[in-house]
Parts: sequence; C-alpha cells; structure tokens
Amino acid sequence: MRTTSAESSVPAPTLVSPASTSTTGWRVLAAMAVVLVLWASAFIAIRYVGDAISPGPLALGRQLVGAAALISVAIIRRPPLPRGRTLALIALYGVLWFAGYTLVLNLAERHLDAGTAAMLVNIAPLLVALAAGAFLKEGFPRSLMIGMLVAFVGVVVIATGGVGAHSDPLGIALGILAAVLYALGVLVQKVALRTADALSATWVGCAIGAAVLLPFLPQAVGELAVAPAPAVWAMAYLGVFPTAIAFLLWAYVLKRTPAGLTASATLAVPAIVVLLSRLLLGELPTLLGMIGGALCLAGVAISRRSPRPPKA
Repeated sequence: MRTTSAESSVPAPTLVSPASTSTTGWRVLAAMAVVLVLWASAFIAIRYVGDAISPGPLALGRQLVGAAALISVAIIRRPPLPRGRTLALIALYGVLWFAGYTLVLNLAERHLDAGTAAMLVNIAPLLVALAAGAFLKEGFPRSLMIGMLVAFVGVVVIATGGVGAHSDPLGIALGILAAVLYALGVLVQKVALRTADALSATWVGCAIGAAVLLPFLPQAVGELAVAPAPAVWAMAYLGVFPTAIAFLLWAYVLKRTPAGLTASATLAVPAIVVLLSRLLLGELPTLLGMIGGALCLAGVAISRRSPRPPKA
C-alpha cells in the first residue's frame, strides 16, 4: 500500500519515557530535601553567631562568600548571562531576598529563638501560594488552600503565644517582615526563571545582594578582625551551604514546579530547626509555639496531597 505525501509528512509522535519522568521527579524531591535541611541549619548558624558579628556585617559576609562560590561554578559551567527584563527581575529579587531578607532575618534572630523565627518566616509560603494563584495563574487547588489555612492558624498561635524566654514582640514583627520579603523574592524569581538559567539567576542575584549590602563593609572589616574563629566559620558556612548550594538547588526546583506548591514545602523547615535548636543551642519555643509549629507541619501534609482523580 502506497503512502500519500500528506501522510509521510506527519512527524512521528515523541514519547516521554516514564523512567525519565520518574528520574526527574526524584531529582526534584532530593534537591528540595537538601534545601530544607540547609535552610534550617541557617537559622541555627545565625543564632550561634549571636553578638560576635552584627546583623549587617553578617549579611554582607554571607552574601560575599556565597557570590564567590557561585561565580566559581559559573566560570566553569559558563551559563548564558541574563539580559533586559530578565536581568531587571533578577536584580529585584536579589535586593528583596539575598539582601533584604537576609538582613532582616539576622535582626529578627537577635530577638527570637531559632525555632520561633523559622515558624514566623514560614508565613511566606501562604503569601506565595495566594499571589501565585492570582498573578501567575497557578490556580487555587483545594488541598493547597486548606493546607495554607491550617498552617496560617499555626502561625497565628505562634504570634499570640510563642513569646518565651528567648523571644520578644519586636522579634515577631521582624520575623513577619522577613516573611514578606521572602515571599516577594520567590514570586519575582519565579517569573525571572521563565527565561533565565537557574545558575545565572542565582549567582547574579547573590552578587547584586552583596553589592546592596556593601555599606556594611567598614563595620564588617572591624568586627571580623576581632570576632572569634567559630563565628567567622559560621558566617562562611552560611555563604557556601544555605546560600550558594541551597539557593542554586532551590532555583532548580522552582523552575520545574509551581511556586505555591514549592514554597509550601518549606513549611517543614521549622520542625527541623526546632530539633537542631534543641540539640545544638539548648533552646525551645514555648508550648504554644510548639503547637503552632505542629499545625504548620499539618498544613504541609495537607497542601502536598494530590487531588483525587474523577470517578469514571
């Protein structure tokens, strides 16, 4: 039987291997797990530095170390440089997240224990999910919204009854401000990653964040000269692991998953922080703070549930 020209011109369908899809899914999950642990450790490291390095110099040192590590990788990998509108978006989230969020979180942890700070910062996924549904057209899945509501109740419980021996009301206000900056950074980054390479977006954003914090350089030089070695090493750790590695993996995950769903996964961070804070710093949130944290985790579990398929 002879094939017509019209039939011969139709390209063969491209099949996606289930194994390939499964492998990508596991890579995304593994990357997200590493991000959660590293970001949780950042709350501990910031609290550990304490008064040895002020919030501004600590933020600057962290971003300088992180930018140096990321630029080293970029020199080897040579990703395309962002331009135009994409570069402007990356610059904006560099200011909001790498500079603003880092500085405000450092200030907050002068007034909060690490666990309470982590719980308050996780207001951010609620804001991201709502904004992503409204402005990024990601929609409002029922499970996500119920999970966000449960987690929000948990945050309210923390804010109303979580002030203990290691916390005060000013710290709560700073924690909420850090959450707002975090949420804005995620939303801007999600839009930028539509046209930007993950590595380029991360190293450029980190470098811009470091540049914004340069006014703290004279103070940083003076404080680092007399700071104890463990505090300096903690600052270097913050730059390499929770900043360079974690933010790079975060960009990899965010580029492949919806912003609201990705941000909701970070609600698991407070549980890790509370555990590490108890083991390494001897600090615990109040009882109400713990109850609020449990509600945050319940919200994560609900928001990550897949919708049931319709009945046949």
